[in-house]
Amino acid sequence: MKILQKSILPLLLIFIVFIIYTLYFAGGGDLGSFDDFDPNNNAVKEIRVQLIADRGITRQGEDVVFYAADKNGKVMLVNGHVTLPEGFDKAKVIVLKGHLSGSSFHTHEVLLD
Repeated sequence: MKILQKSILPLLLIFIVFIIYTLYFAGGGDLGSFDDFDPNNNAVKEIRVQLIADRGITRQGEDVVFYAADKNGKVMLVNGHVTLPEGFDKAKVIVLKGHLSGSSFHTHEVLLD
């Protein structure tokens, strides 16, 4: 009986740490929505989107233009003065850090998911 009483608290702590890790630290696997961005706000926010490579990826120096779709299927032109990571052309899902700029998304950083 004493062994059971001594093991309850450590098991409870391990369970709580596991729950906190899965809810807070584990990254969400879902795509984001462009609708969550305020077009009047230039704050840089992160969003996970699907790369649409069929529409082409245009590079002019460090300026890049391509298309991406969010979880609602909304396709947005993405542009920015960024260096694309290696393997970008083959990626399905990417992470953009940027803001809405008119009818396009201006990205400050592009990461592979």
